[in-house]
Amino acid sequence: MQARTRFIGVLLSLVVLLVGTSSVFAQVQLTDCMECHNDTTVITDKQTAMSESMHGTGESYGRGTRNSCAGCHSGGAFSKMAAAGLRPDQVEEGDPNPTRQDCRACHQIHTSYTTADWALETVDPVTLYAFEGVTYDGGKGNLCANCHQPRRAIAAPDADGNIAVTSTHWGPHHGPQSAMLLGVGGASAAGDASLHGTFVADGCVTCHVGENDSHTFEAVDASCLECHAEDFDTEGFQDEIQELIDQLGELLVAKGLLDEEGHPVVGTYPAAEASALWDYIFIVIEDGSRGVHNPAYTRDLLEAAIAALQ
Repeated sequence: MQARTRFIGVLLSLVVLLVGTSSVFAQVQLTDCMECHNDTTVITDKQTAMSESMHGTGESYGRGTRNSCAGCHSGGAFSKMAAAGLRPDQVEEGDPNPTRQDCRACHQIHTSYTTADWALETVDPVTLYAFEGVTYDGGKGNLCANCHQPRRAIAAPDADGNIAVTSTHWGPHHGPQSAMLLGVGGASAAGDASLHGTFVADGCVTCHVGENDSHTFEAVDASCLECHAEDFDTEGFQDEIQELIDQLGELLVAKGLLDEEGHPVVGTYPAAEASALWDYIFIVIEDGSRGVHNPAYTRDLLEAAIAALQ
């Protein structure tokens, strides 16, 4: 009995010490925790959807051990990068224990122990570091643009008018959607920002999360209806873009710039041909929207690239 009494006394002392020394816990009430931890699916439905998304299933988080990759590939490193106000190219240390992008990567989980914890890590406008003087400002979508931007622009031609394709991973690098929305990043033609990038209030979040907070991050059809009529033929437009994509891909393979698996072939090529290859990678491999993010710019790039190879 005495041992049990001593144990309870020690336990109560630890609780008092914890509550008394933590300014956060001292202010937390049970009702605060219940705003999130309750008998609804407010947490589990997001976790389930997230587990089906590329953020939740992809394997590239393993690259987060490198400092040059950590800021975007590791969820934990992204959270630290956002808190420090850094760009991905300014992260100096890799994450020794990289994680996938999860709730804690994007949201301020357990900082207030209320629904304020759902606040995004950052919504500041994002200066695209591969392009001078270009800033993406898409409200809540700014969180996404921290990583969904090109890592580089195409190199200038050398004195002979050629551009070197330096590796099988040559190109703008993954996730250049913010640049596509703004009409920059391509090589074969100049562009303008899309209404999807300037008119939609919260950019990526409006179109890929929507009013029901979908966390699969697939395009939300209902969001399209806020601006487009129900009979708007998105698939028809994408089919037209796909025809141009297929035509450009065939020309690049025939010219020896693209292999049958869709990888660039290392070599030095005339600038117009290298630009066509760059735009194929930019549009097809990296942006992946088949023109939806910026219809006019996508079409202009594809048509100019095709013309350069014919």
